[in-house]
Amino acid sequence: MFNTIFPKIHKEGYKFLAISILATFIILFFSKFLGLVFILITVWVYYFFRDPERHCINDDSYLVSPADGLITDISEKSGPEELRLENTTFTKISVFMNVFNCHVNRVPSSGKIEEIYYKPGKFLNASLDKASEENERNYFKVKLNNDEDIIIVQIAGLIARRIVCEVEQGQELKQGDRIGMIRFGSRVDIYFKNKKVLAKLGQNVVAGESLLASE
Repeated sequence: MFNTIFPKIHKEGYKFLAISILATFIILFFSKFLGLVFILITVWVYYFFRDPERHCINDDSYLVSPADGLITDISEKSGPEELRLENTTFTKISVFMNVFNCHVNRVPSSGKIEEIYYKPGKFLNASLDKASEENERNYFKVKLNNDEDIIIVQIAGLIARRIVCEVEQGQELKQGDRIGMIRFGSRVDIYFKNKKVLAKLGQNVVAGESLLASE
């Protein structure tokens, strides 16, 4: 119960939480009303950077969601040209994270990080389709245990200004392991092949737990 109300926070949040707490104490000295506003902001900062434990299915015949949020796109797309996959067709699912979602991202299935590619870019609204091609983003190519590849793309948004990557090329990961986060509203795309889509457009999903596809 305690961990539900007061979840641990991601290390990226310590600085922002400290700044918010300090600002709140200073403003409370001058204005109780503005101080109350900053108390609410501090609570929001704390929960934005929450990093709760998740209970993964631990079955690699499924892909779990890489992010908390709303599924805004399920479509057939060419792979990212940044990974030389523009001539390969994948199923792509996009998960949009608003500023109230947990922003810690997770790997959908066990495998090995074969390639990581970071590309600077714009900061358009992450819910827009063209954000996949124009925004700042970070690509992960993961070789699954069944020898298939999936692609995970962290995409910065209108407010998000930093993509955090916590894994390295060549690293072995288990389904549901953390791969990083994006600060303040953003999107994660996943590309895969040879799987049946289980998720629905408009569905709210939970990173590491919600099932997106199966063999």
